[in-house]
Amino acid sequence: MGLLTLVEDRPTPSAVYNWKVYTCATVASFASCMIGYDSAFIGTTLALPSFTKEFGFAAMTAEHLALVKANIVSVYQAGAFFGSLFAYVSAYFLGRRKSLWVFAVIFMLGAGLMLGANGARGLGLILGGRMLAGIGVGGCSMIVPIYISEIAPPAVRGRLVGIYEAGWQIGGLVGFWINYGISVTLPSNHAQWLIPFAVQLIPGGLLLIGAFWIKESPRWLYAKGKRELALRNLCWIRNLSPNDIYIVEEVAFIETALESQAASIGVGFWKPFQAVARNHQVQWRFFLGGMLFLWQNGSGINAINYYSPTVFKSIGIQGTNTSFLTTGIFGVVKTVLTFIWLFFLIDKLGRRKLLMIGAAGGSVCMWIIGVYILKANVSAHLKNTQLSSGGIAAIFFFYLWTAFYTPSWNGTPWVLNSEMFDQNTRSLGQASAAANNWFWNFIVSRFTPQMFLTMGPSGCGVYFFFASMMILSILFVWFLIPETKSVPLESMDRLFDIRPVRNANKIVLAEVRATEEEFRMDAEGAGLSAEKTREIVREEDVRSKA
Repeated sequence: MGLLTLVEDRPTPSAVYNWKVYTCATVASFASCMIGYDSAFIGTTLALPSFTKEFGFAAMTAEHLALVKANIVSVYQAGAFFGSLFAYVSAYFLGRRKSLWVFAVIFMLGAGLMLGANGARGLGLILGGRMLAGIGVGGCSMIVPIYISEIAPPAVRGRLVGIYEAGWQIGGLVGFWINYGISVTLPSNHAQWLIPFAVQLIPGGLLLIGAFWIKESPRWLYAKGKRELALRNLCWIRNLSPNDIYIVEEVAFIETALESQAASIGVGFWKPFQAVARNHQVQWRFFLGGMLFLWQNGSGINAINYYSPTVFKSIGIQGTNTSFLTTGIFGVVKTVLTFIWLFFLIDKLGRRKLLMIGAAGGSVCMWIIGVYILKANVSAHLKNTQLSSGGIAAIFFFYLWTAFYTPSWNGTPWVLNSEMFDQNTRSLGQASAAANNWFWNFIVSRFTPQMFLTMGPSGCGVYFFFASMMILSILFVWFLIPETKSVPLESMDRLFDIRPVRNANKIVLAEVRATEEEFRMDAEGAGLSAEKTREIVREEDVRSKA
């Protein structure tokens, strides 16, 4: 079996892996481009001399400046937290596609508002604009992974949801490099720092336009009783006719799962809340999904994303342009490794192995960097313009940390959360996961400046803290997270019932293949109807739960 060999849950026509499903995922992932850009550009923009001069940063005390920077960065996460919760309402009533329209418009309004800021008006328009932009990206961060997971064939679901993460990194790459580019090519004035704020409008506009082309999720349409449109959309996405056995089979799986969920928790806006309140298994999955983002943010990634000049200064990097260049190289490494993760790792190695390997390697790197900063007393030698050999080694381990983190914790929690919930709780589950991401994102972005001021010389304690969090995440994954690779969405309930979790994937895939073999034997030579298909699947569903 080669590295790119797909592990299929059942025999799948090659037509299913067509340009339409990849293009829909790519268009939806323009949302992640705007999220990635917004997350990356703000840290270096706050360090631009033209920006700091216009808003009087030099006159502020260190504590006041840390608070101002923290507020500019973290108000975005606060908006995103609420946006991810609002998205549950819109995803339920409007669907995935129209919700993307709504949140793209909100984002564009926020991005436009920021362009009105200047020294005379103060930072109010930037703060308000970032709050609106945050609501927009928070809503998109909840909707896009669900949408992609619902249209994706199981064998490439990780890869397709990974396009969302790739978009995030491409946006981040532009965000990391843009301020280096303008700092070396443009004069230091108002127009210089305004450019990175204006660039936000590009990915937002592409998402708004592209959302008019993509198809609504067939699973959402089936859940709303719009069967004819759902079947048309499913056939278009799969590039197959309605009578193809693969389509008949998939429709049967979807409708059987909907019937089973309707019988167990009912159908309606409030039913998922009731299911969470009374079903410990659902509560457990909500807990797991949220904790994945605690560990992701506990790795230190967003401290680096939002405050990269501060991070590199703690290691010993001096000078604005040098800091921007180092940050840009960090963005390149992340982007390249994201594509390796996307095409070679996520659907081959699986989710569990990636998370544990990434956390182990990343923790070692963080310990080494922290020890170097402590022993070298970097803060006492800030006037040195050249890095020592120890400083060069610390930079090497920083990039090595990036190599461990990016193909593991960077995108894998999003993949897991997009696929671990059933149809009736998927929107609420993803809203909870996205809200958790932005909540922990907010905590990190709000307190990172203060952490570097108070946790040891040059903030060495910050690195020890993140290293410890990564060690704890390994235990969490090993004991609690099952492998979801290649498992159909309709089989997730069964997957999370099995103990120990390390064996769950093999057991479920064996059951799915046994069901598939029996299904095809029953179908052979018969005029197979969707009703008969549903009956077969229902019988197997009852048998597996017995």
